[in-house]
Amino acid sequence: MNTVIASITFRGMLSRRRALLLFALPALLLFLSIGLRVSGHSDLDNATLLLKQFGLGALLPLLALLAGTGVIGPEIDDGQIMYIMTKPIARPVISTTKYAVAVVLVVLFGVVPIFISGVIMTGLTAGLATGFAIGALVAGLAYCALFIAIAVLSRFAVTIGLIYALVWESLIGRYASGAKTLSIQQWGISVTDMVTNATAVKAGVGTSTAVPLLIVVTVAGVAYAGWKLRTLSITGTE
Repeated sequence: MNTVIASITFRGMLSRRRALLLFALPALLLFLSIGLRVSGHSDLDNATLLLKQFGLGALLPLLALLAGTGVIGPEIDDGQIMYIMTKPIARPVISTTKYAVAVVLVVLFGVVPIFISGVIMTGLTAGLATGFAIGALVAGLAYCALFIAIAVLSRFAVTIGLIYALVWESLIGRYASGAKTLSIQQWGISVTDMVTNATAVKAGVGTSTAVPLLIVVTVAGVAYAGWKLRTLSITGTE
């Protein structure tokens, strides 16, 4: 972890227009949660539906995509990453630092709001808020690793990430049971199901499958990003 790179990356992420989405998405979740609570519809079933469909299904992957690709993708595209790599810093340290920044952003703008949203609607009943927060955390770790790996692999990382999150997970994964096995969203729900006592939370993937896959994707994604940076020439971005 390099504190200088981390500081520069944080400033870059929070000063760009994408920072508006970092704030807007969790704000929308909290607004919906308050609306359900005020209207008297914040029972476990409705809270589960909101946290599952919007929290883990939309908010988390989109935030992870913004953070995971944003911390390194633009620098690769405009060549600024080459300036960093001329410094006496191991390239895996660069990718790991970028990954850590992405994770912090996802925790602050994704995991914490999901927990607060759950508390607003149901308090700590059945461990629903805690379960979804932990599920979001482990899924966020995997999402960030995957999207950083894609960012160093392709200039079309955002498009590829959207296809995975919106088409594969939200569309194909909803109707094809086999696709759920390769869904980070479903892995996060599996961990949530393990933590919470709420019967409305039903995982499509067993914990014995989800946990190892979460670990593999997280470790492999970060390792690949570090290895890929090593293959980049300091004389160009190709």
